[in-house]
Amino acid sequence: MAARLLFDENLARRLVEDLADVFPGSAHVEDALGRGAADEAIWTHELEAGFLVVTKDEDFLRLSVLRGAPPKVVWIRTGNCSTADVAVLLRRNGELLRDFLDLDEATFLALG
Repeated sequence: MAARLLFDENLARRLVEDLADVFPGSAHVEDALGRGAADEAIWTHELEAGFLVVTKDEDFLRLSVLRGAPPKVVWIRTGNCSTADVAVLLRRNGELLRDFLDLDEATFLALG
């Protein structure tokens, strides 16, 4: 199954287009829910739409630990880096992301 990613506001919208060949059907939270959407609204949207959230925000990591999956969280732990670096990281770990999606007990995946 192809992983569909929902990029949090702290990541560039450009990632949706840059990674469309590897993660088709992905979206950016600003396009899906508008700018400044609350974490709770994002969490609910992910749950209903079947996305993996991709974020640099520890708040989603905490939610995944407290509530479990679904939805699942991909936590980017690279610190300051370019959008191109994030795209390379996700592209390089595409198979790992697909495996993560299939692991029922897994709630978050840290990449970096």
